[in-house]
Amino acid sequence: MQVIVRDNNVDQALKALKKKMQREGIFREMKLRRHFEKPSEKKAREGAEAVRRSRKLERKRIEREGF
Repeated sequence: MQVIVRDNNVDQALKALKKKMQREGIFREMKLRRHFEKPSEKKAREGAEAVRRSRKLERKRIEREGF
């Protein structure tokens, strides 16, 4: 990952780097890798995430269609 520093503005470059890392999901992955996750726990977590995503999409669809 690469960020260009313009006019010695390190604060702006750091902000851009954090934004890119957030978009790529690096912070989330670092948090998950702090401790070992058993395969059964990983499967349960991913299943719960899938359910959460599908419910969120369903809520948005209902809101959009006005049911």
